Amino acid sequence: MAQFDAFEQFRMTGHVAIITGGAQNIGEGIARTFSGAGAKVMIADLNGEKAIATAKKITEETGNEVRGITCNVTVDADIEKCVAETVKAFGSLSTLVNNVGWGRAYDDPLAITADEMVESYKLNTVSAMRMTAACRPHLLKATNASITNSGSMVGVLPAFDFLAYSAAKAAVNHMMVGLAHYFAKQVRINNVMIGTVITPGYAEAGLDAKAVEALKHPNNLTGRAGSPQDIANAFLWLASPAGSWMSGQTLHVSGGGARVRLKPE
Repeated sequence: MAQFDAFEQFRMTGHVAIITGGAQNIGEGIARTFSGAGAKVMIADLNGEKAIATAKKITEETGNEVRGITCNVTVDADIEKCVAETVKAFGSLSTLVNNVGWGRAYDDPLAITADEMVESYKLNTVSAMRMTAACRPHLLKATNASITNSGSMVGVLPAFDFLAYSAAKAAVNHMMVGLAHYFAKQVRINNVMIGTVITPGYAEAGLDAKAVEALKHPNNLTGRAGSPQDIANAFLWLASPAGSWMSGQTLHVSGGGARVRLKPE
């Protein structure tokens, strides 16, 4: 009988996770994967009804308890309630996933108003800091405490048509690496740079069907767009004991990025 289990450290039995924006798309994939690995999960989403419905569905799929709660991550009172309800339900908190985020396309980046820039920063950047602050007392008491953030490749690439969103995502990358140094030896913090993953969010952001179809066939090193499961697998590694030597890192999960060569084909 085999004695070595290569998957043992990828299991999250005993972990309790909050996943923001977890009611659908990539967040739902992360919630399902963490639950399937043994974690107890709280899905925090602006759409509370969908969060509860998604939690029920995942519980039926994995057999592990998942709950949902309404949470506007730009409102401190909602954040505090989310954390308190998670600890009340599950007894502790070890894992935070700052997944929530959104941005829209602009044909003219200089037409973006100052208020729109600030609102994007509040949603995509400041919310991660506020969630981290609210979770800190509980994370400091946990074993294998970790925070993993959903970044975007547009946070490191010159995506002028998503300037408000990309600037905010660039800021969250830098901010959370700084916090990883602050929390050294106590809480691990990492960022995942997410490439093209086709979800309904693209249409909501203002991309038409032709643009979405083109994104399904990116010129990257793997030749395909990603899936929520591709991203969830990376989050599982970083948050589980298997990733216990990872902190302050930015992991690119993007199909290898754009293919580059100097000689024309």
